[in-house]
Amino acid sequence: METNRVKTAARTGEMVYGLHLSFPSPALIEILSSQGLDFVYFDGEHGAFDLHDIENCCRAANLVGLTPIARVPDISSGMINRFLDRGVQGIIGPHIATPADAERLVQACYFAPLGQRSWGDSRGGEGYGIAITDMPRRRTEINEGISVGAMIEEKEALANLDAILKVPGIDYFNFGMQDLAQSLGHPGQDSHPDVKAFVDAVSTRIRATGRTIREDFMAYAWVRDVLHQGIRATITTNKAG
Repeated sequence: METNRVKTAARTGEMVYGLHLSFPSPALIEILSSQGLDFVYFDGEHGAFDLHDIENCCRAANLVGLTPIARVPDISSGMINRFLDRGVQGIIGPHIATPADAERLVQACYFAPLGQRSWGDSRGGEGYGIAITDMPRRRTEINEGISVGAMIEEKEALANLDAILKVPGIDYFNFGMQDLAQSLGHPGQDSHPDVKAFVDAVSTRIRATGRTIREDFMAYAWVRDVLHQGIRATITTNKAG
């Protein structure tokens, strides 16, 4: 497998930069890869992706040396395995509110002994033609190359946080701000003081245990912002000229 820049950065704290895609476009991945990016993030929960799209976008990312990661629609083992089998190197699990959720996420992402991921003939396993002579070693290599992120989006996560943090195998945590605001009784107000206080309290406790928040090492641009800003800049320049 290609080096997982996200997993490495989560361990070292070195910043990595990427592109957040809400629709499939291998061409955009190729075009924007020249801008010093490290990863590409596919929004499989809210974006317009099917599994063929994910596989083709992973191919494009592999060709230009970017780490492909994806937020999945849910943390069922079948769903996560489909994304991993297409070649995704990092899974972001939404709505992790209990230790059972965290365990379920980890179990789906890793082969035994770390988890219970199912093996299949795929880009994420045999790589469509790689002759595997040492299966235990191959499975270990794949485990070492997968990053796992857990999204905190419900107020219940605060009461369960200590137990969630005891679950091994999660590389970093982040917040789904809009869903969190809704859970806290402030729909559409992700800047509400209650929401900020929740995020600050949870972040402090996560860092106190030596665990990592996404913002500690990762930054990305939303594709909509890239396109909007590029169009505005081009039109403004042409008008000025």
